[in-house]
Order: sequence, then structure tokens, then C-alpha cells
Amino acid sequence: MNAKLDSSVTDRPVTRQTFDEVLVPTYAPAAMVPVRAAGLDLWDQAGKQYLDFTSGIAVASLGHCAPVLVEALTKQINTLWHLGNGYTNEPVLRLALALTEATFADRAFFCNSGAEANEAALKLARKHAHGKFGPTKSRIISCFSSFHGRTLFTVSVGGQAKYTEGFEPLPQSIDHIVYNDIEAARAAIGDDVCAVIVEPVQGEGGVVPADAAYLKELRALCDKTGALLIFDEVQCGMGRTGELFAYMGYGVTPDILTSAKALGNGYPIGAMLTTNELAATLNVGTHGTTYGGNPLAATVALKVLETINTPAFLARVKQASVKLVAMLQGMVTDYPQVFGTVRGSGLLLGLVVTDAFKGRAKDIQKAAEAQGLMVLIAGMDVVRFAPALIVSDEQIAEAGRLLRAAVDGIVKAA
Repeated sequence: MNAKLDSSVTDRPVTRQTFDEVLVPTYAPAAMVPVRAAGLDLWDQAGKQYLDFTSGIAVASLGHCAPVLVEALTKQINTLWHLGNGYTNEPVLRLALALTEATFADRAFFCNSGAEANEAALKLARKHAHGKFGPTKSRIISCFSSFHGRTLFTVSVGGQAKYTEGFEPLPQSIDHIVYNDIEAARAAIGDDVCAVIVEPVQGEGGVVPADAAYLKELRALCDKTGALLIFDEVQCGMGRTGELFAYMGYGVTPDILTSAKALGNGYPIGAMLTTNELAATLNVGTHGTTYGGNPLAATVALKVLETINTPAFLARVKQASVKLVAMLQGMVTDYPQVFGTVRGSGLLLGLVVTDAFKGRAKDIQKAAEAQGLMVLIAGMDVVRFAPALIVSDEQIAEAGRLLRAAVDGIVKAA
């Protein structure tokens, strides 16, 4: 038998080594352990301060411990936590009203993550096609280099083989096409396709924005074949591109939209948004989730939405994007041996390394962290930047200074 839990366990010292001893090794986290954060500032166990340009992978868009969210969550914590899906609650009703009023959608389904939101979207698409056209209309089209979650269904739909190896047999009737390739889309999307799922900006796949013409063609092909168009805006939505959702900037409306990450600013919540007609497919008992739409998550998400969805806030995101792009372009100009181009949208941007530094994005990330700057990677060849949407011009300039110091060290050692 296992020994009883020591009552003093909460006071035991824990380190990065503790991760290797007690957690399933699905991640390889940094050596430092964050313990406190506010806004874009973060401190580790040793007291070292960092400038966070990751926002928890485009999650904490209002910054860490945003006071307006702390206040809203604290009030709800002292009011009502959980009910179960035999009941509804006021916060989730208000959130659903706000999201449907702000978007194309008539209906919302709430869950706990982006993977769950995409799972719901794909299940809806399959069930809708089955009921309207029959079981032969079941094929799903996705893009290579896409990422839609880690469940067996969503990881199969994602276009990266490295995430599915060893999990076979995979769900069937899923095909992948080259992103932004109109001819590939035309060849693949036939009458047996029930859904086309696409990220308006591929995040994990290298920070690659969709061409407007590509998304418009996907919309036309779905209209022609009766397939549903699903936009995965888990990473690029909620103000990240300077629009509330990226589809608004493209002028292409999906049938289903998924959101998560920044929707809860770190509190787990996901959402699937769709129309009245399609929502009717998922009638009572066809889908569900225990925690989805709980009062705590819904309270936080509503406050996030109310904060981001204002003209002034979104205009500032676009202004900050111009500043960040200029800073990153300066890196390309001054370090042509390291960086080749800047790409992305809004405050989801990537620095693509040159052939000479191919596979070394992680090295740049580690060097930046040593200087006190937290950045992301998107594959091994792209350094990804996704700061909180409240980032200031001064913080962008400071990030540039720290990044230059990091790259100087790498270049000197090369």
C-alpha cells in the first residue's frame, strides 16, 4: 500500500527535477519554474524577472493576473462554482448572449479546451451530414501542418504526422491538403466531404496566415458541395489579429467557429459557435461535458470578451502589431545570417530562421530566456511571438533589446 500523504506536502520544496520524478513526461519544460506574474512580467523561483512574450501560448491576452479578471473571478468564487449540466447558470447565459451578438453565430456550446471545441465541431459536422445526406458524406478535409488538438480525433485531423505516430489505428475518412493551395482544395473537396477545417492563421505550423483568396475559395467549395466550413480560431481569435475573430478581417464567414485559449485568459474554457440550423443537429443527449460552461469559467470569459471587444482595444492591438513587426524586421535587417523573414498577423508573429540556422529556433528561444525574455517556437525553424494584447511600446522595445543580446551571443559562438 502507498504511504498516506504527508500533511506537510504543500510545504515541501519542489524544483524542475520534481517534474521529471512525478509527472508523465509529455513535456520538456524550461529549467526555470515560474512562481509569480503580473501583466507581462514574470518571476521564477530564484527571483529572476522575465518579460513574457508568450502569454501562455496566446492565452493570457490581458496579461497575467489581470485585476479586472481577478475581481470578477473572486466575486463568482464566493457565489457559485459548479452545477452540472442538469442546470444552467446566469454567467453562461450572459456569455452566450454576448458571443452570439458579437459574431455570425446564433448558438454557443461551451467546453474546457480548444481540442474539445474542435471535437464538438467535427462531431456536429459528421452528424449533420449523416442526417441530411446519409453516411457516405463523412470525409473531413484539413491542412498539412495544422494543429487542432490532442484527442485521438483532433490529432488525426491535425496535419502533423509526428503527433499521431504510435496511436494507430486512427479515425478514418480524414484527408490533408497543402495550406493556401487553391488547386489542392478544388481537387480534394468533393460531394463526400462533410467538413473542411482550417486555421485562418496557422500557429503551431509556423505562424502562417491564410491567403484571403484561399479562404474565399474554401467557402465557395463548401457551398457547392454541402460541406461545412470550420474555422479553428483557438489561437488566432479573441483579438489576436486586431479583429475580435480573424474571419472578420478576411470577410469570409464560417459555418462553425471554435475558440479557447485567450477566451478564458488562462481559466480553462472552450467554445463552439454556430448557426441555429446546425445547432439543432446536436439535440439533447448527443454531446456534453461535465465542466463546460461552469459559472467560474463563463464569468472570466465574459469579462475578457467585454474588455477586448471594443474599438479602442482592437485598434491598439493593430498599433502594437506595427511596432512589433518593425522591431522584428529590424532583426532580419541586422542579422541576415540568422533571420530570413517576418510573418504572421496582429500580435501572432514569427521570425523565420535562415538555412544556416535551420533547426535552431529552440537555441534562440533558450538564449532569449537566459537574457530574461520568454518567447515561443513554432516548429524548429520559427521563433514565435505572442505577447499579451496589452503590450506597450516600451515593452516591445525592451523585448528587442533582450532578443538582440541573445542573438549576439549565438552569433559570437557560431
